[in-house]
Amino acid sequence: MRDPEALADMEASTNRFITTVRSLTDEQVRGETLIPPWTRGHVVTHVARATDSLCRLLRSARTGVETPQYASMEARAAEIEAGADRPAGVLVADVLDAAARFDREIRALPPEAWRKEVRLRTGEHRTPAGLILTRVRELEVHHADLAAGYAFADIPGDTARWIIDDIVAALRRRTDVQPLTIESTDTDLTRTLSPGTDEGPTVSGPQAALLAWLSGRATPASLTAVPGDVPPPPTWI
Repeated sequence: MRDPEALADMEASTNRFITTVRSLTDEQVRGETLIPPWTRGHVVTHVARATDSLCRLLRSARTGVETPQYASMEARAAEIEAGADRPAGVLVADVLDAAARFDREIRALPPEAWRKEVRLRTGEHRTPAGLILTRVRELEVHHADLAAGYAFADIPGDTARWIIDDIVAALRRRTDVQPLTIESTDTDLTRTLSPGTDEGPTVSGPQAALLAWLSGRATPASLTAVPGDVPPPPTWI
C-alpha cells in the first residue's frame, strides 16, 4: 500500500534534482556527465521520459490494461536524443511536468491497484509501491550523473543503501554474475552476490563509493579489493 515515508523521500529527491537542473545555464546543460556520451541535457531528458514510462505502468495497475514501459528501446533512445539539446528552462519545465503527472497517477490509484504487479522493461515485476522506489533510484543516481555539484556521497545514507540492495537483488536474479562481496567501511552494509562456497573478491570502501561503482560509474579511488585489483562492476541493467 501507499507508504507516506516513501512518498516523502521521492518528493525530496525530486526537489533536489529540480533545484540542480534550475541552476544550469544553456551552456552547462550541454556539458559532460558521469555517463558519456550523454550530456546533462540527455540525462535530464531521460529522467523526464523515464518518469512518463513509470506513469504508463501506474495506469496499467489502475486500469488492468497491460502497457509496456516503453514502446521499444529504439523509441526510448530517440526520445532522449530529441530532447537533449533543449534550453535549460525547457528542460526544467519538462521535469516539473513529468513529476506532476507521476504524482497525479500515484494519487489516483484505488486501494486494490496497490496490490497489482506491473512489468519493468527489464522483466522485473513491481507493485506501485515499488515504482515509487524505482523513481527515487532514477532521481538520485542520475542527479549524481549530472556532475553539477551533487555527488553519490550526497545521497541520503538510507536511500543509498536501498539502491545498493535494489541493484544487488537484480544481480542475484541472474545466472551470469561472478561471485562477489561488497563491504562498506563507513556503514554496516555487507552484501554477497552468488553466495556459496566461493564468495569471490571482496570490494571495500565507503558506501557512496560502492554505489557509484556498483551502478557502473567510474571506479572510485577509495575502493580496494581482496584479493587483487577492483574488478569491473557487473552489468546490472
